[in-house]
Amino acid sequence: MDVIAPILSRGVVVKEEHAPIRGRGAAANPPNRFETRSHVPDPEWTDPEDPAPGTEFLKDTSKSIITYNDSPDVGFDASVNPYRGCEHGCIYCYARPTHEYLGFSAGLDFETKILVKEDAPDLLRRELSSPRWTPQVVAVSGVTDPYQPVERRLGLTRRCLEVLAEFRNPVVIVTKNHLVTRDLDLLGELARYEAAAVFLSVTTLDGDLSRIMEPRTSHPTRRLAAIEALAQAGVPAGVMVAPVLPGLTDQEIPSIIAEAARAGARFAGYVLLRLPHGVRSLFEQWVTQHLPERKDKILNRIRALRGGRLNDPQFVSRMRGDGVFSEQIAALFALACRKAGITGHGPQLSTAAFRRPPGAQLSLFA
Repeated sequence: MDVIAPILSRGVVVKEEHAPIRGRGAAANPPNRFETRSHVPDPEWTDPEDPAPGTEFLKDTSKSIITYNDSPDVGFDASVNPYRGCEHGCIYCYARPTHEYLGFSAGLDFETKILVKEDAPDLLRRELSSPRWTPQVVAVSGVTDPYQPVERRLGLTRRCLEVLAEFRNPVVIVTKNHLVTRDLDLLGELARYEAAAVFLSVTTLDGDLSRIMEPRTSHPTRRLAAIEALAQAGVPAGVMVAPVLPGLTDQEIPSIIAEAARAGARFAGYVLLRLPHGVRSLFEQWVTQHLPERKDKILNRIRALRGGRLNDPQFVSRMRGDGVFSEQIAALFALACRKAGITGHGPQLSTAAFRRPPGAQLSLFA
């Protein structure tokens, strides 16, 4: 049973310490910043042998599927997200606070309460059929991973790709999951029209670190294998060293870039660790539990990159940081790319082949 307790006590946020949960990134649910009350487990009634929380899949009844952003930090304007929340459970995920808008927590709720947009393919077809749609690159997805584990069973991302292939609308995918190779047929078809590219996000080559930091993602070697499979199928593939965790994974940048290039990566990018809102306390707790001897170095290095804070919400600097360490990371990345023969940050996708299939307009009135 949970004890209902106020989030704030005399203006001080109450923090709860919890043991790590196998297969999960977060160990608890921090308070939702929009709520005035939270559920706090009573330690006297909590059994450490209790099973880890299972994943719930909830229906999302959104009436549209293409979302837009005007951020100068993001390389696309339009995106499609078939899922809200992500079972991959990456402890550092900047998208965790988006679950708070749904009344959930950025902690365990984000990775155990997944909202599923069952109508995503139909909504996408309707929106691409509209004369108001201007052909442009669509990112799948812009927030949570489109190839998280449940995609193997539900296939919503694949069905969205089928629609994009039918319309020949260009798409760029960013994922941490080897499952993307399931859709080589559709991606290969789009690539024929310079309308597809895939980035595999590789945070570390250390499988043990990956297991506790991003517990339900594909092993780093599997992600490299996905780059190789994509490249062999003629699909432009690249690597995102994202996020770079200062004091923990930044020294791996050269080896990640080198291994990705050997696998066939043609372009690369990187993003610095971001800790917005509740992610900050979740990450601090995770470092304390899993890497106590390195905690001070990691947190101090982050502060050095963020003007003395653990998070910088400002456009541009939030993705790259500021100061000497930021410059060192940028130089290390640039040097690693030059040595590996990677000269681009991404492909130039084309909308020239876009089409509205016969009958597509009629679907607007179905």
